[in-house]
Amino acid sequence: MSVNDTLGLKSAGDRVTGAGVVSVVIPCCDEEANLLEIHRRVGAALSRCGAGYEVVYVDDGSTDSTPLLLQELQAADPRHVRVVFLSRNFGHQFAVTAGLAHAAGDAVVIIDADLQDPPEVICDMVQRWRDGYDVVYGVRTEREGETRFKLWSARFFYRLIRRLSDTDIPLDAGDFRLMDRQVVDAIVAMPERDRFVRGMVSWAGFKQVGLPYCRAARAGGETKYPLAKMLRFAVDGILSFSTKPLRLSIHLGFLSAGIALMAIVYALAMRLFTDMWVTGWTAIFIAILFLGGIQMISLGIMGEYIGRLYGEAKRRPLYLIQKTLGFGPAPVSRPQLEERSRTRTRADRRGPRDRRRLA
Repeated sequence: MSVNDTLGLKSAGDRVTGAGVVSVVIPCCDEEANLLEIHRRVGAALSRCGAGYEVVYVDDGSTDSTPLLLQELQAADPRHVRVVFLSRNFGHQFAVTAGLAHAAGDAVVIIDADLQDPPEVICDMVQRWRDGYDVVYGVRTEREGETRFKLWSARFFYRLIRRLSDTDIPLDAGDFRLMDRQVVDAIVAMPERDRFVRGMVSWAGFKQVGLPYCRAARAGGETKYPLAKMLRFAVDGILSFSTKPLRLSIHLGFLSAGIALMAIVYALAMRLFTDMWVTGWTAIFIAILFLGGIQMISLGIMGEYIGRLYGEAKRRPLYLIQKTLGFGPAPVSRPQLEERSRTRTRADRRGPRDRRRLA
């Protein structure tokens, strides 16, 4: 029996009557300190929603006792708990993608295991979904337990990407959100390697609404986003949803050309109308450094985009699964179906003689 049959999935229209099933995707990486508490609070919140539910944990290459705890949770509640074990640490966005691909609910909630996003808000999200919204994203009105630098950098990042991106990405909204099944299917179908899930959801469109909440401090364990990783995540978000950095190199080129033109006019004026010469190696040295800096910045920007093209061209899987717990027989994935369809189409175009030769 498949997961859909076990859960008794309903049609999309059943969200209004409260008959829809809700899946909660929880990516985990070394979260032994928070796992039992997040499981208890998520289960309590979903029980109050009055709907069928499943909890899909994704172990993203944990090195502590998280995998063992996940196995125990699944054995204790096989009806509601599913677990996906990735073969190594692929990163948060890929773990989220794996969870979305395995979630079977009519609505899917993404929440981290660090308890910074309160599971109790899930019921409010489900209610907004029943009211007809396809995406309900959490908006952080307060962020407890974070440094001034983290608060300032987060505020700056959201406003920068909103200004640079061609997609309207909500301010102060992370990955904590509820999505309708059709939105989840659209996100899973996107093949891009540089995943920025919150931007992908905004790009997908549909009917979306924000839900304000207060973000708590991390309950236990260490953050998985140190400064270097945060900066990389910010770069991925900007470059994945904007080509304006490429245009920046053009503007820098015009700027340097304009400065050079003014310097030429100044040097000629000094030579023709005065007895003074523009002498000294300092001006030449500064000019070389200025032009060299602009060239390196432009090459770096282009290199980032070219590197992404290289990653896409390799067409490696987004993630690899070591094993799963709590799922029924694995369904045929969409890429496999498409490949089979293309194979049948090519076979239909061949004549009888070609088919016998292939056989």
